[in-house]
Amino acid sequence: MAGLPNNSTPDTAPTMAAPVRPLIDVILDCLDDAKAEETVAVDITGKSSLADHMVVTSGRSQRHVGAVADQMVVALREAGYGKPRIEGLPHCDWVLVDAGDVIVHIFRPEVREFYNIEKMWQADFAADAH
Repeated sequence: MAGLPNNSTPDTAPTMAAPVRPLIDVILDCLDDAKAEETVAVDITGKSSLADHMVVTSGRSQRHVGAVADQMVVALREAGYGKPRIEGLPHCDWVLVDAGDVIVHIFRPEVREFYNIEKMWQADFAADAH
């Protein structure tokens, strides 16, 4: 076909656009927009096969924690990442958002202090240490 590179074909059907922005950037921007507090992003590449990043943040109340999680679902869909898996929404003390390569923990401050999971994931250890 004239005018197309050798490896291209004309568009015959609309397709969903692939995500343009890195997932971690979408999540961190969303948390900032939602006024989440004390956000910590931990690179766990090589420490765990679960994900590449673990993000821990706080909401001021149960209502704020739930609102941050809801806003993240919308932001991820709009950025082309689909719908994440979510746990903990009924109580909103600790909501886990599994977006695939990034796992986000949204806590009420008291619950975050009690579990202190970012300290565990920030420890310097190898995934296969024997």
